[in-house]
Amino acid sequence: MRFIFKTSYAQDIDLAKHGGQVFWYGLLCVLLLAAPWVVDEYWLAQLTFVLIYGVVGLGLMLLAGFTGQFSLGHAAFLGTGAYTQAVLANMGVPFPLAMLGAAALSAAAGVVVGLPALRLKGIYLGIATLSFGFIVEEIFARWESVTGGNSGLHVKSPQIFGWELGSGNGFYFLCLLVAVLCTLAILNLLRSPTGRAFVAIRDSEISAQSMGIHLARYKTMSFAISAALAGLGGALYAHKLSFISPDQFNILQSIDLLLLVVIGGLGSVHGAFLGAIFLISMPQLIALSKDWLPPVIGQAPGLQGLVYGLVLIAFVLFEPLGFYGRWLKIRTWLQLFPFYRRGLFKRQKSFTKSDRLR
Repeated sequence: MRFIFKTSYAQDIDLAKHGGQVFWYGLLCVLLLAAPWVVDEYWLAQLTFVLIYGVVGLGLMLLAGFTGQFSLGHAAFLGTGAYTQAVLANMGVPFPLAMLGAAALSAAAGVVVGLPALRLKGIYLGIATLSFGFIVEEIFARWESVTGGNSGLHVKSPQIFGWELGSGNGFYFLCLLVAVLCTLAILNLLRSPTGRAFVAIRDSEISAQSMGIHLARYKTMSFAISAALAGLGGALYAHKLSFISPDQFNILQSIDLLLLVVIGGLGSVHGAFLGAIFLISMPQLIALSKDWLPPVIGQAPGLQGLVYGLVLIAFVLFEPLGFYGRWLKIRTWLQLFPFYRRGLFKRQKSFTKSDRLR
């Protein structure tokens, strides 16, 4: 009995459920560490953007996927972190302290949005966050003495203990470290009572409140943590681009972030990074496909928006759980093969629809 108790307890505190996960995640870490010596500079930059958007996606996934709070203004938190990091870095504040300041100010902005939005749900909450995004974008454009206005703001290269990281290999490893730490933090948060409270609020606010969960406290906390992660991503984003302007944090950026979590897979940590890969790789694929399409279609100015819209509609209709949901189905099929039953996923899909309508 003692051995069984110790084994089950070790499984409860272990992030990896079995040895296979340890192997595959370890292999992924090795590949990511070796990336600067395997891929060229361009693809390393794209991989850096995937890590940055993955950090931001973790925050929005916590808010939308695990707490059920709809946000259409998340680019405002991204911009708050980016401008805070740029201003503090240009003032000579050490890089770690500047990042903490960016995360803290973004979290404060999340609390400002979260408190008035406590009584709002669904599309009304989306409209409230959208309005906040417009307000913040206007502040970025009008507060010229701090943000530089529409002329933009240059950002110094990050320095840690006198070592200038630039935007190459050193900065890539910094983004990788931040992404890993944020992922581990979110995984542990979701296993804690706070994370379980978030999930309970997402499933049913009435049931959560009946179990003694303080809705206002946990909703505000979810907004704050989500905004803090977006601020961290914004700080890295500002240094990667070395120049920021208000039009980089508009409604289109918010829609891209929402597209990231929906296509990646709502309610999954993996979905944040799968959606980031989609968000970064899709423009490249569209640019490559223009040569193969007829000129009337390939040279159309709104081709990227059209493709994004079609992909989003396709996922909502045929794969509402996103890329990660599709991977779960493939994994289940491989585990059950050759005893796979044809109606398995159809029953799962019908249950998902009925569960969504509760």
